[in-house]
Amino acid sequence: MTMTTARKVELRRGLKDVYLDTTEASFIDGGVGKLLYRGYNIHDLAEQSTFEEVVYLLLRGKLPTPRELEAFDAGLRAERSIPRGVVEIIQRVKDAHPMDVLRTAVSALAAFDPEVKDNSKEALVRKGLRLTAQAPTIVAALERIRKGLRPVEPNPKLNHAGNFLYMLFGKEPDEEAAGVMDVDFILHAEHGANASAFTARVVASTLSDLHSAVVAAIGALKGPAHGGAAEEVMKMVKEVADPERARAYADALLSRGDRVMGFGHRVYKAEDPRARHLRERSRRLGEVKGQPQWFQILQRFEDEIMFPYRAKGIYVNVDFYAGSIYYLLGIPEDLFVSIFALGRIPGWTLQVVEQYTNNMLIRPLLEYTGPMDLPFVPIGQRG
Repeated sequence: MTMTTARKVELRRGLKDVYLDTTEASFIDGGVGKLLYRGYNIHDLAEQSTFEEVVYLLLRGKLPTPRELEAFDAGLRAERSIPRGVVEIIQRVKDAHPMDVLRTAVSALAAFDPEVKDNSKEALVRKGLRLTAQAPTIVAALERIRKGLRPVEPNPKLNHAGNFLYMLFGKEPDEEAAGVMDVDFILHAEHGANASAFTARVVASTLSDLHSAVVAAIGALKGPAHGGAAEEVMKMVKEVADPERARAYADALLSRGDRVMGFGHRVYKAEDPRARHLRERSRRLGEVKGQPQWFQILQRFEDEIMFPYRAKGIYVNVDFYAGSIYYLLGIPEDLFVSIFALGRIPGWTLQVVEQYTNNMLIRPLLEYTGPMDLPFVPIGQRG
């Protein structure tokens, strides 16, 4: 058996700290917990903007004027409906995981999009806007169908976040709920070359279409190491049930070598800047809903149990408080990661646009460590 010849190859497992390309989409400084969308601080956007305005910023490259935003918003509202054929597909696969349904439905939308083969920047943006508008309709339709109810038609009088909750529950949300959902979508809209965005770029680099790239990104996001932490955090909090039980629960968890979900991030070694906005909204929503215990449990974990881990760069991330917000809004836990996807579609679209703009096939190498030049023995001679 001939083994591989020793070579000096620098392995960057997981492509850690490898720069793939340049971007104008977002800037992340993980050391201080800073996040910018096209130069604008996430704190300003979360507190002063709307999801529609952020989508415009990401896909048009600047903040809109009032007239531009009005026209843009009207265009988004006009694209919310999904074809009957896609609704029928949702009905057929309604028992699958919601992310599988979303992935399948987005794939099916390609068959109904007249620009599916057009990879010009203008067409990519138009398709991305359609997917941004249609994806909430898919998720809401699934939830209604699997409950034996008819899907609710989009309400053109409501904004993006309010309409999603309206289609989900069949009634107009209050201002508090719609506002929290709007901020959540803003916070999830873009985040650099994360696993799902990188997946979308890989697909785009082959010159495939936007729908294929988004389908692949949804598949990557489904993985619990990427998008599923919010659901796991809420499961943990419900098991704890009482703030006084948090310490014992965490001690048992950590003694088994398990992780406390919602802490730590591949990029951030300080607090995830998005967590600040969900923390306060989780607290306030819990008080409004008369369920303050969930926030109290989360606070025990962050301020007491996990505080010593900050010295190792392990801080709370965006998923930690997101799950409690979705739960308090009455959203089923298996839809949590789908909501992440709804907010991220504009970011995926922008990543694909950038990839096409100066495209090069993404094709990394693998260092082979197996045997070499083995003699082939015909099957009849193998004992």
